[in-house]
Amino acid sequence: MLNKNKERELAYVVKIDSITPIDGYDRVELAHVGGWTIVVGKNDFKPGDPAIYFEIDSKLPEVKPFTDMKFLVKKHFKIKTQKMCRSISQGLLLPASAFEGWSIGYDTSENVPYIIDNKNEHHYTNDESRFLTAVLGVTYNDPADNTRKAPSADKYKKMAQRHEKLFSKQPFCWLMKRKWGKKFLFIFFGKKKDSKTNFPTHFPYIKKTDQERCENMPWVLNDKTPYIVTEKCDGSSATYILERKKFNKFEFYVCSRNVRQLTPNQKSYYDENYYWECAIKYDIENKLKDYLQKNPDLTYVCWQGEICGPGIQKNPHGLTQTHLFCFHMIDSKIGKYDLRDATEIWRKYHMEVVPIYTITTIFPDNFEEFKHSADGFYDPSCCEGKTKQLREGLVYYKTTDPNFSFKNVSRSYLLKN
Repeated sequence: MLNKNKERELAYVVKIDSITPIDGYDRVELAHVGGWTIVVGKNDFKPGDPAIYFEIDSKLPEVKPFTDMKFLVKKHFKIKTQKMCRSISQGLLLPASAFEGWSIGYDTSENVPYIIDNKNEHHYTNDESRFLTAVLGVTYNDPADNTRKAPSADKYKKMAQRHEKLFSKQPFCWLMKRKWGKKFLFIFFGKKKDSKTNFPTHFPYIKKTDQERCENMPWVLNDKTPYIVTEKCDGSSATYILERKKFNKFEFYVCSRNVRQLTPNQKSYYDENYYWECAIKYDIENKLKDYLQKNPDLTYVCWQGEICGPGIQKNPHGLTQTHLFCFHMIDSKIGKYDLRDATEIWRKYHMEVVPIYTITTIFPDNFEEFKHSADGFYDPSCCEGKTKQLREGLVYYKTTDPNFSFKNVSRSYLLKN
């Protein structure tokens, strides 16, 4: 589930929607939370019960109560999609009572669950009331994701990290808790480059590219508006922006998911800086400049896409070269473009585009049917002609609102990766 900052949470409070039996099995049953299905012990939960849910891709800390659970120890504390008792199980459900001193309450005005830590006399509030990833020390089960998907530190955190001992002293801690105090310290201890490597936030329409999973919004099937459906390429997201400055000058931004890559030699998560490699390969800066010059009323234009190739995410496309598959086009006037309009523009600039699976679709009423539709193989156009590369899933864009989108990740893909 994504929080308000569009960052994925791996542990949070939920309510059990329903419980269904599993044919042929008397000791277990299937719990339903949104669109997630989780195999649980018989009578461990009932509909309406609150619980703490740990999403797939989680790695739990090796502390109690997790170390007391033999099945978690056997799986090295990793939570993955798996087939159990002829059912798909995705995630882990635990009662609050599994954690010493914890209970769950509800905000009666909004019916929002929250954690009560009776042992430490602490009530987790606001985002803490649901999102427990940091509180419980849950990380991604793939160490690479902990680095690649980690939010970038702001310039004040980078300043404090460089002077860890000094900034741990009480006067500095006191100043760092105050907006004016951080600015004051930055005059003496900050570096100008610290703020330059952050993902740019001054463009109103440009956001990070994470998509919510359909399991966390099953109500979307009630929307019978047509959607544009694309295949979900599996790689590393990239953002390219060209901003018009004064005196006919331009500033070019090359960004990974969370970090601005200032130069081709800047160290990134990967051994090679694939973000600049694609910028140069596709001549993106000059293409964006051409677009701005043909549209003088715009102050910036942005292309976002997925970089896929050898050395990236185990290369599920089976590629021999690095490719950029575009999926978002944004400018200062329109905001995010309808994908069909953007595709016409990208084609004129000889850019590669995520394969459009279908132009319009009406969702089925059955969620299981909807999940199965994500299974399949990639279009050869994003696999250098290969026809048997299992696809990660599908992404859906609302035809009446390009800003509304979500993803449907293939269970078959997850079971094999």
